[in-house]
Amino acid sequence: MAKARALDRRRRSVKNIRKITRTMELIATARFKKAMDRSLSARDYTLRLTKILENIASIGTGTGLEHPLLEVRPTKRSAVLVLTGNRGLCGGYNSNIVRQAQAILGQWRSENVGLHTAVSGKRGISALKFRGVPMDERYTTFEDKPEFAAVAPIGRAYLAAYQAGEIDRLDVVYTKFDSIARQSAVTETLLPLKPPEAPRGGQQAAAAPSSASQEYDFYPSAESILEEILPASFLSRLFKCFLDAAVSEQVARMVAMKAASENAGSLIKDLSRRYNRARQSQITGEIMEILGGVEALKK
Repeated sequence: MAKARALDRRRRSVKNIRKITRTMELIATARFKKAMDRSLSARDYTLRLTKILENIASIGTGTGLEHPLLEVRPTKRSAVLVLTGNRGLCGGYNSNIVRQAQAILGQWRSENVGLHTAVSGKRGISALKFRGVPMDERYTTFEDKPEFAAVAPIGRAYLAAYQAGEIDRLDVVYTKFDSIARQSAVTETLLPLKPPEAPRGGQQAAAAPSSASQEYDFYPSAESILEEILPASFLSRLFKCFLDAAVSEQVARMVAMKAASENAGSLIKDLSRRYNRARQSQITGEIMEILGGVEALKK
């Protein structure tokens, strides 16, 4: 009887866990849809800014645009921003980012490059702290709905540091969202900004300034607009990294909780089968005892 009761208790416990994982899966699914819509909207805005930069570049300046944010310098001090989650139960989401961060940090240390390390997310902070990685900045306020108003001050601080020569490069380690079926931990360089590519080909290059001029009227000049567009482009790309990280975390949690629910269902079936066998064996034993007692009374 004790074995059957133990199996029944374990089965009830697994059923309760399945209810929790199923609920978390549904919550992650709802949050994922909202986060993906915000990410796609930001992606369109970022692509539009890039298009404007390309049009400005096509008006005679090409890749010769001069701006501090476009200046490529030897890397003597690099800034690394790592984006992880505040919570777990999302498969290998956080561990993949931590491994990616360790790789880039190890590379810069091997090259004797000074580091300024910032980490967003409690999971990443605890993991890197355990591994003895020094951190200069820590952020724990970003959840599944990062706001541009909260990301902008971080971005402006990086812009000021780069223009002042305090850092020569900014790498962001995060999980890039490509589709529901594919997310990958990547290291993306946001500073220095890549200058827009000049049009190639004789006829295309000749036609580009005319098409750009027809689409835009620059006032007071393309250079002055560039002063506004470049920082805005950087901030939008940084914000897009935060949004991609939020979407990827919800996808990872949704997949992990779905797998946990399915595994719990399989375990419940196995425990039910073992419980039924134990219960059947116990009942058979009790019947045999009763029959044995009856035969003893007959004698």
